[in-house]
Formats: sequence, C-alpha cells, structure tokens
Amino acid sequence: MYQIVTIPGDGIGPEVTNEAIKVFDAASKKVGFTYQLTETDFGGDRYLKTGEILPDAAIDEFQSADAIYLGAIGHPDVKPGILEKGILLKARFELDLYINLRPVKLYPGVETPIKDKGPKDIDFVIVRENTEGLYSGIGGFLKRGTPDEVAIQQMINTRKGVERCIRYAFEYTKKRNKENKLTICDKRNVLTYAHELWQRTFDEVGEEYPEIEKDHALVDATTMWMVKNPEWFDVIVTCNMFGDIITDLGAMIQGGMGIAASGNLHPGKVGMFEPIHGSAPKYTGENKINPIAAIAASGMMLDHIGESEAAILVENALIDLLASQKIKDFGAGRMGYTTSEVGDMIADAVATS
Repeated sequence: MYQIVTIPGDGIGPEVTNEAIKVFDAASKKVGFTYQLTETDFGGDRYLKTGEILPDAAIDEFQSADAIYLGAIGHPDVKPGILEKGILLKARFELDLYINLRPVKLYPGVETPIKDKGPKDIDFVIVRENTEGLYSGIGGFLKRGTPDEVAIQQMINTRKGVERCIRYAFEYTKKRNKENKLTICDKRNVLTYAHELWQRTFDEVGEEYPEIEKDHALVDATTMWMVKNPEWFDVIVTCNMFGDIITDLGAMIQGGMGIAASGNLHPGKVGMFEPIHGSAPKYTGENKINPIAAIAASGMMLDHIGESEAAILVENALIDLLASQKIKDFGAGRMGYTTSEVGDMIADAVATS
C-alpha cells in the first residue's frame, strides 16, 4: 500500500488537489493498487492562526511516505516569501529533493504562441538542479537600510550536487529514448568558476554514456532556441536559477501555466509533485479553475511510485480530452466546464479505458 501525503495549500490549491486525487484514485482502481491518503493543512490559514509553517516533525513524517502532492502555496494575507520558503523550499531542501523535473509537452488541441509549431515540435524535458545554486540562502546584508548598503547572495555549487543532477539527466535521457540528446544549459562564458564545474562534470560523466549526443547552449541562447526551434531539444540539464526561469518559458510554449506540472525528486525516496501555477486566491471556492496541470502532476506521481501503466492511462485521458477541443479556453471561468466537471471527465476516461 502506497503512502500519499497531500498539502492542498492555499487559494485554489484544495480544489485542484481534489481533482488530481480523484483521477489518481480512478487509476488505482483501474490498475489495481491500494494507497493511504494523509491530508495536511499546511499553508496560509494555518500560519495565520498558529504562526506555524512546516514543522520539523512533519518533515520526519514525509520521509516515510511514497509521495507528496502539493496543490498551491501563496496567501494574500501573508507576506510573499514566508510560505514559499517555509513550505516549498524547506521541503525541497530538508528532503534533499535535488531534481526538479519539468516536462514541456504541447498536447494535441492546445494552442502555442509559437507560430507554425505543433506537438511534434514541442516535446522536451528540463532537469533542474533543485537544492544548490543561488537558492542555497547563503548571503546577507551589510549596513542595511543605509546609502552604503551591501547585499550579497552567493551561488553554491558542489561537485556532489552537480554530478548527481547531471548523472540523473543522462539516465533520464537514456530511459526517455527519444532523440537521445542531452543539452547542458549554463553561462560558462561569464560564470567561469561555477559553470566550469558544471561543464567539466558534464564532460566527465558523459564519457559513461557514449550513446547519448551531448550539446551545449548558453542560457540566453537557450531561451531563444526554445522559442525559435523548440524541436532542437530532447532533455536540458541546468542549474537551479536558470531552471527556474526557463521552465516558466517552457510552460508558456506548451500552452500556459494551466497545463504545466512538475516533480521534485530524490530517486529512490519520497518525491513531491505539483502544478507550477500559483494559488489564484481571487478564484478560491468558485469551482472554475483549470485542473489540467494538477492532474498531470498526479500522473507524474503515479510514474514515480512505479505505477507506469496507471500514469500512461492518465496521460492518454488528458490527451484525448484536450484533442477533442471540448475545452476551448483554459482561463478561469472560460473552460465551459467547472473544475470538478473536468476532473470527472478525466477520471471517467481513466476508469473506462
């Protein structure tokens, strides 16, 4: 029996989480596995009531789970950064979820803003290092609040952290077996120390994978090619900051934030899965937000726990619904269906497949 923890979070998070678990449950019944669900209330409301964000005891409990599902984080009455750092980043760092995996896939029936590009052109994956770099929190202020103020934020790259990310990317490219091409995205012409380490490690690890084509692109060039020639990419591996930026660009070219899902992984251990959109608090409780990204994240969660057949069922149900063009617009209140109705359609498709 799988142990699944949910953190529905803030705003529309509980609504999309409900649909994601609805589809997950349909897949479990279709394929024939069991799971136990533990729901938590970590988020803005709890913080405002108790002052507690994500206690260490919860991290200890998460360690024994098979997967964590996160709905959305962000509350209008809580200062930006408190919940994001206290829940999302704390979970990533404390659980050592050193990979952020972001498929960038344009589904049939979904529009992209890129002219003359279709599903065959936009189908790649970004592997982002998730626990080092500029997000390590190393730095501080000197003479804060004065005209002489100095703010320092340091980029931390360790050989261990870089190598395990790059090795994962090579293994993922091999498993994906699409173009068998891995591109390293960096800024080694300026960040000469940090990204020399990345390139040197990439070259050394790459010797173990002669069947994988190796490519390189500076991050600014990567953003250009993602728009002009997305078909050039198969798998991209990059550092934490650059990954954060280019994955949002990836979301736009695949149809928007309402389509994009991600996984925070430590292979062989608990993973955390989420739609990449925000909490959209103004739509809370209105049952009109698009749950596609949330449901796609549940499919990634199925694959992570080893239920690949169930994951394929979920993806196929998503593809069929989107290709049917029943949903004309992915904006809140413009789908032509409620949040729960979209979840019902996908769950029913999984159950009857």
